[in-house]
Amino acid sequence: MWAAVAVVLVPSPDAVLLIRRADRAGDPWSGHMALPGGRRGAGDADLRVTAMRETREEVGLVLHRADLAGSLDDVVSRTPVLPPIAVRPYVFCLSERPPLTPNVEVAAASWVALDHLLHPEIYHSARLDIGGAPRDVPAYTVAEAIVWGMTERILTNLLAELQSSST
Repeated sequence: MWAAVAVVLVPSPDAVLLIRRADRAGDPWSGHMALPGGRRGAGDADLRVTAMRETREEVGLVLHRADLAGSLDDVVSRTPVLPPIAVRPYVFCLSERPPLTPNVEVAAASWVALDHLLHPEIYHSARLDIGGAPRDVPAYTVAEAIVWGMTERILTNLLAELQSSST
């Protein structure tokens, strides 16, 4: 199964859009910090369209093909309690911060400064209960929330790409 997410970047200061998924029964990612996105729909021409559609649905943000900067490496779920899925992250660069209107699937949406994610104390090992067993996972702490799993890996890849392109 394939899904796509939008890694939406804005300037002044440079920031990325993160959402906290609403608590919903039957949703394996319920309450998690995430990037806007979701599973590829039958009517989606490709995964880029999926990322754009899901972002519009989840936070009311209309992305345009001209905003697309590229994509990051695909990530796959590695947690046995989650469904097997591959996610393609698409990076979109906007010239300003647009208003966000979260739908019922999203409890909150916020812009997180990229500089914040680069602080050593923000990136750490977090002990989480996953499927009834404690596990130590790499994570970011953002406004007292833990960003882990596929979202952590996508953000880590993004930060590495941005740092390598600035040198």
